[in-house]
Amino acid sequence: MVDGDLKLAVVGVGGWGKNHARVLSEFGCLAAVCDIDPARAKEIAAKHAAKPYGSIDEMLSAEQLDGCLVCTPTKTHLPVAKKIIERGIHAFVEKPLSFSSAECEEMIQLAERKKVILTAGYIERFNPAVSETKRLIEEKRYGQPVMIEFHRENRMPPNTKDVGIIFDTSVHDIDTAMFLFNSRPHVVFARAGRHTHSFEDFATIMLGFEGQKVAVIASNWLTPKKVRTFSAVCTDGIISGDFLTQEIRIDHAGETVVPHRPFEEPLTLELLNFIESVQGKAKLVVSAQEATNVTRVAEAALLSSNTGSPIYLNLK
Repeated sequence: MVDGDLKLAVVGVGGWGKNHARVLSEFGCLAAVCDIDPARAKEIAAKHAAKPYGSIDEMLSAEQLDGCLVCTPTKTHLPVAKKIIERGIHAFVEKPLSFSSAECEEMIQLAERKKVILTAGYIERFNPAVSETKRLIEEKRYGQPVMIEFHRENRMPPNTKDVGIIFDTSVHDIDTAMFLFNSRPHVVFARAGRHTHSFEDFATIMLGFEGQKVAVIASNWLTPKKVRTFSAVCTDGIISGDFLTQEIRIDHAGETVVPHRPFEEPLTLELLNFIESVQGKAKLVVSAQEATNVTRVAEAALLSSNTGSPIYLNLK
């Protein structure tokens, strides 16, 4: 499944990055970890028999890497990713690819020049609840999807300080909506507010697609209970899903069906796709352009919230 000589590294292991390091170690391809906190780098590296670095420049000079995962704060994604890509190393950047669509485009152009893979960590595409819903929609088992509603609620994550809830949380559902509809929105309308965070900590976003299709995305960092759900309304049924339990429920023709399937870790599936793409064995599930479109929609949502007006888009 994974070539024995494949060498990958993780930059940023203070938060979510430690999970990336664990999964790469399980695949047997984790060569190094890098963190601005050298003690943290040493701690994570020691767990997985990898080499620790406190400087990305030092790591890139010392290691012959095939790929690198960027799990640093969002505002550092461009400078960190550029250093990796300029060395001809394939790059996986945690979501969002950037808070700026201009920066996303800069990364794409550099990756194309260097002929390396660039992708972003939109992990919910690999959630079995989403992949099963995608399959049912493509099979038209319950008619055409017309509306998808998302609820993503929890207390504010302690490590998120440089962006608000739209770029940290809502982007997951922006991407999932486009993935399930297999379409790009042409209009965005949003309302957001700030209660305890320095950026917005609650938001509701409405995305308008062709054919009167709509997605409604509600996110907040105020609810004490963790909620991660979606509901896809189709012309002949409703498919409801839970990102956390990976369970889906189908209401159709007066009956409710709950299909059973084994639980799978989305991060494992996501990183396997990156690894197999690096090896030339698979196609990327999340392209850099799709990740850029998510950033453009998030930018539009913030602008709409600030101006009170719908924002019209023409996405690639």
